[in-house]
Amino acid sequence: MQRPLKPCNEPGCPTLTREGYCEQHKRDKPAYDQYRKSAARRGYDSIWRKARQGYLSKHPFCVSCMKEGRRVPATVVDHIKPHKGDKKLFWDSSNWQSQCASCHSRKTAKEDGGFGNRTSNLRM
Repeated sequence: MQRPLKPCNEPGCPTLTREGYCEQHKRDKPAYDQYRKSAARRGYDSIWRKARQGYLSKHPFCVSCMKEGRRVPATVVDHIKPHKGDKKLFWDSSNWQSQCASCHSRKTAKEDGGFGNRTSNLRM
């Protein structure tokens, strides 16, 4: 079964495609992950996973959903201000918030230029 055709993710491009970008714009886009370090190299190792689990046990609901009056279990510990490799900011728990995967994906895409948004720098 093939995916349905959808407009290209390039703003203003009407070309229909089954992937994110049409052939013309796919070539213009360097793969985001091509420049990104692995999760472990960015600090998301076993020590982080233990800290993350402890934080989620104390803050079990998505802060974004709670602002909208919904109690949705959090599955992600988000860095409110992106740490961009700064270990002090990475481990500063006052810079953490609990989020559900959906809210975290939306926030990250907005910050990193995903979902057709533009960004001036890549998050490493």
